[in-house]
Amino acid sequence: QLQASGGGLVQAGGSLRLSCVESGRTFTDFIMGWFRQAPGKDREFVATISWSGTDTYYVESVKGRFTISRDNAKNLVYLQMNSLKSEDTAVYYCAAGQYYRGKSDKDYEYWGQGTLVTVSS
Repeated sequence: QLQASGGGLVQAGGSLRLSCVESGRTFTDFIMGWFRQAPGKDREFVATISWSGTDTYYVESVKGRFTISRDNAKNLVYLQMNSLKSEDTAVYYCAAGQYYRGKSDKDYEYWGQGTLVTVSS
């Protein structure tokens, strides 16, 4: 089970940190990813991190602003979001899968329930 948290309302230029905890499975067996879905749009890939945490990959629009990390001892994956923009407003989902640098929904087997991030301009 994946449980995401940390969303909320923030002004443009501000920061938020999302967290996602995995329970019931072996966390280090999985690539972890973050996706988001803005109102009226399809869900899109945001970032992914390798099993050990040494390799990360981002969608171009968040590079330099967002950082994905994981704590394998605590079964947690994080998404630190800085310099937030109104276009970052979305429901953010964490996901667990097996495909290295997976960028598609199909690359992930398990999904959290989503946490809403609203950026006001």
